[in-house]
Amino acid sequence: MEGAYASPRFLAMILMFAMVTALVQGQGTRVGFYSRTCPRAESIVRSTVQRHFQSNPAIAPGLLRMHFHDCFVQGCDASILIDGPNTEKTAGPNLLLRGYEVIDDAKTQLEAACPGVVSCADILSLAARDSVVLTRGINWQVPTGRRDGRVSLASDTSNLPGFRESIDSQKRKFAAFGLNTQDLVALVGGHTIGTSACQFFSYRLYNFTNGGPDPTINPAFVPQLQALCPQNGDGSRRIDLDTGSGGRFDTAYFANLRNGRGILESDQKLWTDASTKTFVQRFLGERGLRPLNFNVEFARSMVKMSNIGVKTSTNGEIRRVCSAIN
Repeated sequence: MEGAYASPRFLAMILMFAMVTALVQGQGTRVGFYSRTCPRAESIVRSTVQRHFQSNPAIAPGLLRMHFHDCFVQGCDASILIDGPNTEKTAGPNLLLRGYEVIDDAKTQLEAACPGVVSCADILSLAARDSVVLTRGINWQVPTGRRDGRVSLASDTSNLPGFRESIDSQKRKFAAFGLNTQDLVALVGGHTIGTSACQFFSYRLYNFTNGGPDPTINPAFVPQLQALCPQNGDGSRRIDLDTGSGGRFDTAYFANLRNGRGILESDQKLWTDASTKTFVQRFLGERGLRPLNFNVEFARSMVKMSNIGVKTSTNGEIRRVCSAIN
């Protein structure tokens, strides 16, 4: 009878919430941290992200990447938002990030509603979740209570995985923060939304090996990419990382890897390396393997990542302006 049983999606959500609760214990952050001090905090961030998304959908993947890039450098402390010479913002991996204005807008509104209460680090973590929801991905409870850091150095961005990086190197970088191989595949799966500039992958299309393209690219896909990114063409031109589904948070990204249609070399290696391929297959629900729900596992991994090196209590500060140190 209709309504007599719980749907798989509902059960997955219950499981995910239970995992979130377990993950945040002892981390110094908790769900609902601002329920008394600034009860509208999450709704203000959500409505701000939604308003900017309606006029520019590209801010969704931008905010998701920004949170990732922040957490891998000095921990999740909003150090990526700080302006100044030789700060994280100025480093090569961060030059093309988008969405800073969204964080600034949310912070301005929060300072008007609850002065000196909500950290920039928490705004960024909430905005990343809201970006996934707006691109039709899963909603999850975000633990809050982070405080903002004061140190932002471009030289520290070497911790960020690169677009040519081997799987072994990527695994070492993730493991350094307590993230395992499944977390790696799930979090890199965030590339299901967003774009890349031609300059980061066009080398795969011309003279990669023996004068030809990267052999891990599906030969039928090569001409399409070459048309979008011609040799010696505009390196700043952007194309979807998830061909055919770049605006939707789904598993099509993993299907593209299986079909040799990964854009970045580091992404395609998730399929060609045996240690990560199994997780790609499980996210795709391939027969013979225990399936993994990508949305649920992505949320779980995001909670783990968002607790990297968090500053809480008297460790850190609440910046009144996210781009400046108080």
